[in-house]
Amino acid sequence: MSTEAAQKNSHQKQSMAFQAEVKQLLQLMIHSLYSNKEIVLRELISNASDAADKLRFEALANGALYENDSELKIRIAFDRDARTLTISDNGIGMSRDEVIANIGTIAKSGTKEFFNALTGDQAKDANLIGQFGVGFYSAFILADKVTLTTRRAGTSEAVRWESAGEGEFTLEDADKASRGTDIVLHLREGEDEFLSDWKLKSIIRKYSDHIILPIVMKKTEWKDGAEIATDEDETVNKASALWARSKNDITEEEYQEFYKHVSHDFENPLAYTHSRVEGKQEYISLLYIPGKAPFDLYDRERSHGIKLYVKRVFIMEDAEKLMPQYLRFVRGVIDTSDLPLNVSREILQSSRDVEAIKAGSVKKVLGLLEDMAENKPEDYAKFYKEFGRVLKEGPGEDFANKDKIAGLLRFASTKADSDVQDVSLKDYISRMQPEQDVIYYITADSFAAAQHSPHLEIFRKKGIEVLLMSDRVDEWLLGSLTEFEGKKLQSIAKGDLDLGKLESDTEKEIQKKIEEEAKTLVEKIKQTLGEQVKDVRVTHRLTDSPACLVSDENDLSGNLARILKSAGQKAPEARPILEINPAHKLVKRIEAESADDVFANLAHVLFDQALLAEGGTLEDPASFVKRMNSLIS
Repeated sequence: MSTEAAQKNSHQKQSMAFQAEVKQLLQLMIHSLYSNKEIVLRELISNASDAADKLRFEALANGALYENDSELKIRIAFDRDARTLTISDNGIGMSRDEVIANIGTIAKSGTKEFFNALTGDQAKDANLIGQFGVGFYSAFILADKVTLTTRRAGTSEAVRWESAGEGEFTLEDADKASRGTDIVLHLREGEDEFLSDWKLKSIIRKYSDHIILPIVMKKTEWKDGAEIATDEDETVNKASALWARSKNDITEEEYQEFYKHVSHDFENPLAYTHSRVEGKQEYISLLYIPGKAPFDLYDRERSHGIKLYVKRVFIMEDAEKLMPQYLRFVRGVIDTSDLPLNVSREILQSSRDVEAIKAGSVKKVLGLLEDMAENKPEDYAKFYKEFGRVLKEGPGEDFANKDKIAGLLRFASTKADSDVQDVSLKDYISRMQPEQDVIYYITADSFAAAQHSPHLEIFRKKGIEVLLMSDRVDEWLLGSLTEFEGKKLQSIAKGDLDLGKLESDTEKEIQKKIEEEAKTLVEKIKQTLGEQVKDVRVTHRLTDSPACLVSDENDLSGNLARILKSAGQKAPEARPILEINPAHKLVKRIEAESADDVFANLAHVLFDQALLAEGGTLEDPASFVKRMNSLIS
């Protein structure tokens, strides 16, 4: 095809199918969110504001992008005869490829999990959809056809996108004199209230008053009993940075609506902190704790939720240097006077001012969480259910705040025997037995495996509380969090168990006697198992089970080794220690066995059972089955 023919072909209207997930989302959203139609205007205005922010940022390096029009604004217009509502901006605009990528597909991490979580219950699904973020797609709640015309700043080519939201969209080249985006909603029957000047202005003031850009509409006047638009523009919103205003001048509703703007969340935040710091560093922060986790929360490569402003000018979104990874759920803005307007990510990485702002912001967020935990425990329980596993990454990342973070952590324990993580380390210490000087815990790959671990038997018998840890991140956490308030954290499945003063002298004497009497059996089992074990010894942990596996004090726990293996990483080779309970019937049966081959089968089955009981997998399941069949028959 010649170049001329190719250019001609590119101007033709092209039909394209939505990604399957987009089609599904559109149908769900139209039905689930229909009762809250006003959010359409809020979402589209919020997107327009983001487009202006992006232009400001790119124009710092290339002022020509302003195209002699640096007065950024959002315009709302309606046409009663055509029954259309138009939202226009002179922001960054989009190229043809960006339109396809941003509107035709959903490239979010967690998309599959999101659709699996949908229930068919409109009320529940509305919350999930809001949590996932809908933005532009909300337009189809009001419109049976949407036309979008856009031109990216710095280019001459414009593109028109159009769809009825039913499965496909069309793309064609268009003429557009100014940069930015115009979205025309062709309203559904019965949506005439959105063709009212008063209605539109009241929605803007309710949901978008905090938008920094002026949102303009044509002034109207009454003439011959009808409302007539004039040629004069009117700014509808306050168009000032909400965070720069005095706290006393901001209502609770304004704080909540601003959160929805910066987070694109539908629900109110659980808590927020608004502060102005003056002195060596000068900055304002408005930081929010969301009520729900986004679907890509556990993708550590995802961008963060803090917007950076310098002297009220937007610089960049997702400024990861302003908030550590373990607080990646925090949303909000930070506005400073101490950085240059042309600040780059490289400058952010090496700036002492940024480090000071980050440290101060982290302190604010942790203080906010401490206050919530102490004064609003129900809200904190909601927070921890959503974000607790992320917070557990903190002690390993933030040494300076390790103790503060540790105080905010919650765990399941044998006290309630429930998988609800509501026990703080302070709670545990307050319930410790008088002679107890360590915090006991066990890790496993599921709550059930931790709850039913044979290692717990002596602790249950003596009424000693044990923390039950089954989150994957717990192993990472325990590598950094080794003590709290002077109390050492100790695994009940590692090393030689020493209950210290929690055991009487009589109990210790009995244990020594049992060890002496079982010496021959221990040695014989050790020889039989050979390289499978590091050692075999008599247990002090078990009361009901015949055997258990423990890790040596300095070796990886069995659970951590399994996690590394499942992640495709090579774990250091570490053989377990087999502890046997000589009082158990099975162990007595093994001890009484005189036939070497039967003894060997019994010893191997004892080891394999102990491995299975702690959630391990057998290296040779066929041999285990063969031995079991031999013993049974």
